[in-house]
Amino acid sequence: MSGLHSLRGTSLPSQPQSPASRHLGSARLTRRHPTPTSSSVLDRYGPSVLFAIALLAGTLLRLWQLNRFGVNSDEAVYLGQAAALAHEPTLSRLFPLFRAHPLLFPFFVALALPFTGREALDLAGRLLAVGFGLATIVVTMAIGRLLFGRWVGATAALFLALMPYHVTVSRQALLDGPMAFWVTLTLLALVRFAATQRTSWLVASAVALGLGVLTKETAVIFFGAIVTTFALHPELSGRPRPLLVALGAFIATVTVHPLATFLAGGSGTERTSQYLVWQLFRRPNHEWWFYAWTIPPALGLAVVALAVLGIILVWKVWSWRETLLVAWIVVPFTFFQVWPTKGFPYLVATTPAIALLAARTLGRLFALGSARSGSVLPTRSNWRRGIALVTVIAVAGSLAVPSIAQLRAVTNGTFLAGSGGVPGGREAGEWVRTHTPEGTKLLTIGPSMANIIQFYGHRKAYGLSVSPNPLHRNPTYEPVVNPDLWLRNGEIQYVVWDAYSAARSPFFAEKLLTYARRYHGRVVHTELVRTVDTQGRPTDLPVIVIYEVRP
Repeated sequence: MSGLHSLRGTSLPSQPQSPASRHLGSARLTRRHPTPTSSSVLDRYGPSVLFAIALLAGTLLRLWQLNRFGVNSDEAVYLGQAAALAHEPTLSRLFPLFRAHPLLFPFFVALALPFTGREALDLAGRLLAVGFGLATIVVTMAIGRLLFGRWVGATAALFLALMPYHVTVSRQALLDGPMAFWVTLTLLALVRFAATQRTSWLVASAVALGLGVLTKETAVIFFGAIVTTFALHPELSGRPRPLLVALGAFIATVTVHPLATFLAGGSGTERTSQYLVWQLFRRPNHEWWFYAWTIPPALGLAVVALAVLGIILVWKVWSWRETLLVAWIVVPFTFFQVWPTKGFPYLVATTPAIALLAARTLGRLFALGSARSGSVLPTRSNWRRGIALVTVIAVAGSLAVPSIAQLRAVTNGTFLAGSGGVPGGREAGEWVRTHTPEGTKLLTIGPSMANIIQFYGHRKAYGLSVSPNPLHRNPTYEPVVNPDLWLRNGEIQYVVWDAYSAARSPFFAEKLLTYARRYHGRVVHTELVRTVDTQGRPTDLPVIVIYEVRP
């Protein structure tokens, strides 16, 4: 097809390359040669069909029962910020505009608020996150196609579309999924720059990374991946002028956030500095092995194994392509491994690079001599084509099965932050909104359930576990320094116990129940979810219990 391009220098080239072609020129874009006459229909149209399957499967997995459960704490915060941006009168009183992160994603959600209304704000935010997730699949396909050919691009898109980790995060109104899109777009622009040496592509990558930082500031970590790649492959960045222009574009883009906080006056700049201090002095929230224990199964063990195998296979013919993809994984993993605060969705921006490395491995294992495009499926061997198809289907199945099981799973009363919605949270909040008067105040175990109650219940809630020490608490949350006094004076009318917070903070859960007993707590509402007990029998588990208290 005229105008269609691919990168040279992929695995198993069909003809020997000259020394000059192995240098930077080997990475430049060249026109694809006409498809050989021996190519089958599958070789011609297979990548397009596979990519269409990836998009269809990815869409179904991300939309299936999308709003089955109410939002979790972080989703409530970001959607509350969107409401504050749109000046929604109720939620803007409960959720401040400036918190720990920039406002690009809440800004997009705020644009939809006049059309969806406050009641559908959770669905609107999640649909926007799904859109970013599907766009990331498309960009991943484009990167794979440029680097290693059509089949690798389509296969990487399929792996990402079915990957439990990416499916879970991109179904939630969190910042990490949209940030992953901008970071992956940065990677695509960098690949184009490496292939063409056009300054415009380097500037585009800088702007895309800047938009990632405006979504979540941790995207700046990938700047380290870029520097690492350029340092190890100086032929990609021989001229200083394009680098300076791109750096200026990046700085100009990210300056939007500090400028916005400055123009907001004291509320913006003061809150931002408070968040910075809090982030620097936060206590570890998980063990050091958290990522090693939780992330590989979420990525898919087969995908992880293929990615590692691919790195070993290309060790002797290593190029800037492998350096860029590996840096895209190792740099953020190293940072978050060292950083004391660990969250389940923090590494989702590395998933496209992992999917590309895994698909690249299949391309190298099964491509024959005509694999100038790095095809996953060969053109000269039916039995190799069959093995490749079976392998792709097997890996895809190993991803799809846990993704589907995860979406259908019932809760056991525990919850991993950032891993999904909170069963019973929406219903408990709606009960509060319906059955309590305006001005009601509630006490929860921690700020997580307090955020959910505020989002759905439109009543002020406080977390008992919020520390009175400013260095050990989120600046947004107001501590209850003397709960006995507040309860004795009738300033708090309801106490809320939830199984999710109790599993994380048993000390404060027991303390809250002590207050409920001391101040004549009466159960007025209970949220039950159907689960199974240790013997596998169905049972109703109380996950949220609301007590009415009085002095």
